[in-house]
This record gives sequence, C-alpha cells and structure tokens, in this order.
Amino acid sequence: MCLSTVYKNTMAPETVAMRNVMSIECKDGMVILTDLMERTCAIEGELVKANLVDGYVIVKETAC
Repeated sequence: MCLSTVYKNTMAPETVAMRNVMSIECKDGMVILTDLMERTCAIEGELVKANLVDGYVIVKETAC
C-alpha cells in the first residue's frame, strides 16, 4: 500500500496538509484528500505534483 504526505505550495515540514493520504480527488477547484483513517481534508487549489514512489504530493492553494 502506498500512502503519501500532502504539502501545501512547497515541500516543507510546516506546510504539511495531511499525512497517510490514500485517496486524492480533484473536483470543482478543490483537492479532496482522504487518509488511512477515512478523515478528509479539502484544499481550494490544484494538484501540482504527485510522486508516489517517494510518497509526496504538492497542492498549490488558490490565493483568495
């Protein structure tokens, strides 16, 4: 099973949005994350990069 850590805008410890992400859905300008415990987190923005071998994803937040 491959789980990933999702970061907002840049890959840094202080920008972690969610860990152990098993599912990512992009819908209506939102990136919806679901972790191993079935918790969800929605980020307004777009998927920039997903590296599933190294287990990380970067989401660019939409500026308000």
